[in-house]
Amino acid sequence: MFGLVVRNANLPDGREGVDIAVQDGRIVAVEPAIAGAAQTEIDATGRLVTPPFVDPHFHMDATLSLGLPRMNTSGTLLEGIELWGELRPTLTKDALIERALRYCDLAVSQGLLAIRSHIDTSDPRLVTAEALLEVRDMVAPYLTLQLVAFPQDGYYRAPEGVASLARALDMGLDVVGGIPHFERTMADGTASVEALCRIAADRGLPVDMHCDETDDPLSRHVETLAAQTIRFGLEGRVVGSHLTSMHSMDNYYVSKLIPLMAEARLHAVANPLINIMLQGRHDTYPRRRGMTRVPELLAAGINVGFGHDCVMDPWYSMGSGDMLEVGHMAIHVAQMASVADKQKVFEILTYGNARAMGLDAYGLEAGCHADLVILQARDAVEALRLKANRLTVIRRGKIIAETPARLTTLSLPGRPGQVDAAAYAPQIVNWQ
Repeated sequence: MFGLVVRNANLPDGREGVDIAVQDGRIVAVEPAIAGAAQTEIDATGRLVTPPFVDPHFHMDATLSLGLPRMNTSGTLLEGIELWGELRPTLTKDALIERALRYCDLAVSQGLLAIRSHIDTSDPRLVTAEALLEVRDMVAPYLTLQLVAFPQDGYYRAPEGVASLARALDMGLDVVGGIPHFERTMADGTASVEALCRIAADRGLPVDMHCDETDDPLSRHVETLAAQTIRFGLEGRVVGSHLTSMHSMDNYYVSKLIPLMAEARLHAVANPLINIMLQGRHDTYPRRRGMTRVPELLAAGINVGFGHDCVMDPWYSMGSGDMLEVGHMAIHVAQMASVADKQKVFEILTYGNARAMGLDAYGLEAGCHADLVILQARDAVEALRLKANRLTVIRRGKIIAETPARLTTLSLPGRPGQVDAAAYAPQIVNWQ
């Protein structure tokens, strides 16, 4: 007797008609026609079953604060930073917890069950860290939340930035963050990368830095990040987030930079929705897309992740907690048009992001956590095209969210009475 069996699932790797058996919160078998009964059985015939979506780059201390204290009328990064500076002194622990929990509810409804959030440590009150540490414990039964100590105003630039970050890590934040391009000088930025990597090595923590989030091709702190990663023996434990300046760098320099990143086993996390909105703001035409060089990084064997970054906050007035929306934008911005490209984008939203966060026991193999999402789509390509409805969300073998199938009733003479958008893709025998 299994606790749960999902029957006749389509898997992201292309297998169809596969059963997934679960016992005691773990997957115990993934194969066709598993014999035996279960306390709960779900028929997933014709539906894609995937590990949960993962967001390796988010700002939960700011989420759902749109309009406080006013709107970002220019939609620019700098006005967003200015707005956050106005809002931050008014933040209260209770308000931060309420907004964060509401966002976690939304995330679960979207099959998003692991999030890495950057937490601003520039205000020495550290009310952001205090609140999100409580939220991390509150949501642990249904969502994995990692917290990055993020010196939003600059590790050296903020008056008490160095001491505040150390205190935040002492409080129990999980990851060392940074923002070298926001220091007063390039030299200060370089020094901050070295100092923060040293702290991570001494404390045995991973690193996740906002790095080169600018159109300036001379912002090259990712090179320093890769070099310091190797120097401190942090290979595989460091994420460079945004990396938008790489979009504007000359190809010769990039031909040197990417192999260095690969040697350091750096993870590169782009944020397609935000990068396409905030970058290129000083351009007339043509306007730069601003997202980092995703296909080239993938070709070099670098693990690439995609983050949501912001949802309804001072920097981004849109967003829905939907990682398929993030992937949908990435396909367009990076011009990843082939079927193989789209399958890779889906893999990034799941396995690639999980690798960037260092999640254990993640996946669809026996022994993995029984965390699953059933989508109203037959495969990964269709899930991205449709930004498919999440029919069932499962955490450790327990159903924690359900959404009815999205169907439309028609009243048209001589036409079908119902439309299912997930049934419209051509029945191509070989997508390749």
